[in-house]
Amino acid sequence: MSLANGENPKILQNFIDGQYVDPIKASSVKYIPVTTPHTGKIIAQCPVSTAEDVDKAVEVAKKAFKAWSLYSRTVKDRVQALIRFHNLLYTHIEELADLIILEHGKNKSEAIASISKGAETVEYAISLPQLIQGKILEVSRGVSCQDARVPLGVVASIVPFNFPIMVPFWTLPIAIATGNTLILKPSEKVPLTMNRVVALLKEAGIPDGVVNIVNGTVDAVNAICDHPEIKAVTFVGTSHVANLVTERCQKLGKRVLALGGAKNHLIASPDCNIETTSTDVVNSFTGCAGQRCMAASVLLTIGSQQALLDRICDKASNLKSGAKPGEVGPVIDKVSLDKINRYIAESERAGAKILVDGRHWTSEKSEGFWIGPTVILHTNKEDKALHDEIFGPVLSIYECSSKEEAIEIENGNPYGNAACIYTTTGATADWFISRFSAGMCGVNIGVPVPREPFSFGGINRSKFGNFMDITGDGGVEFFTWRRKVTTRWGTGDLDLKLKM
Repeated sequence: MSLANGENPKILQNFIDGQYVDPIKASSVKYIPVTTPHTGKIIAQCPVSTAEDVDKAVEVAKKAFKAWSLYSRTVKDRVQALIRFHNLLYTHIEELADLIILEHGKNKSEAIASISKGAETVEYAISLPQLIQGKILEVSRGVSCQDARVPLGVVASIVPFNFPIMVPFWTLPIAIATGNTLILKPSEKVPLTMNRVVALLKEAGIPDGVVNIVNGTVDAVNAICDHPEIKAVTFVGTSHVANLVTERCQKLGKRVLALGGAKNHLIASPDCNIETTSTDVVNSFTGCAGQRCMAASVLLTIGSQQALLDRICDKASNLKSGAKPGEVGPVIDKVSLDKINRYIAESERAGAKILVDGRHWTSEKSEGFWIGPTVILHTNKEDKALHDEIFGPVLSIYECSSKEEAIEIENGNPYGNAACIYTTTGATADWFISRFSAGMCGVNIGVPVPREPFSFGGINRSKFGNFMDITGDGGVEFFTWRRKVTTRWGTGDLDLKLKM
């Protein structure tokens, strides 16, 4: 309760070799205040680690790899700890959800759903003994070929603020189940949840040094990218930083997969079901306060669809602020709030019509970072809100004259994360799905997140580096390499026995 009231902020530590430890330069370390977006009050202090802290984490992770990898333990052995951890996740789901609500601002159902989605990746990792057993085949008389997946060694994941547990679990379970050891750099805006999760991993039996946390900002990120013993890096964040991380890692010949931003388009065909489409659109752009890379940000209607717009506006305007299920939480900080307000104001000045204006939430709240669902009707295709990633509960609507104009707009988007068509006709769905320029597409689903065993990943400026997806079989491919063995044995011993 003291955290929620902003009293006695917790001083966070790194988690290295199974222990919570202060940064190496403890006497001079800087701390970043962690605030709760509900009130803006400080709830914790996050250390700004240095390259020396990354060095220490790599040292222990490299040592742990020898006992954790396939040279000592099998994948079947390793996932036993993940089975126990999966049980602990659900035992502590209320506690973890409350941490997510506190530091990020999600409502209760969103927080629990994000934990459950992370648990799905744990479940996939638990199934790896059945999925990565490799192949063996006699390719010619007396000659056989086989392959096996081999872990890379020490790997690292740099994760964003918008899903404190789900995004780290895009990589963590698969990385360690395949035999790697991991260094995690959480967002300095939401470090509390994973700070608790690593204790549960240890309780489940994950050996010391297999999973380590180094808190910090750009110095820690650069040290991770530059360290020669870190064999692979994943990153999730903005496209600008994703590109920088990719270039830095690739200069060293390092395996890297960096997911960037998004500008996701929903297209409403004239034959769409108005009630289900309006509900799904509103859920897509307001869920998690719009702070997710799969959120709707643009709705393109083919022709005038006033009835659909009326239902969207009615449902969006009736949403309430708060942390209860169905309510809309705050955005992460004042920087995000100011950015969202700026895009709304710029659209209004450019002649767009504000159909639902959520800016009154900001003035009505005495503290915190609140903005309500906002719906903007554009008449100019060049409006910046139609093109830039805003990352808030804002929906831009534009009326297209034809399906060809709609697909041209979607294809012109430099990102490529998600797209969706709303229709009741299979032929219409097929036409759009075959033409979308997005890695994850939906039919009547406004947040088309693939679920395991299908993997997560966009295209174009939504993904950089090694062009694999980050979860599912893409994650297995990223965190391992294939050893191929071709074998031939002579028949001399057999001939000898026959002669005897």
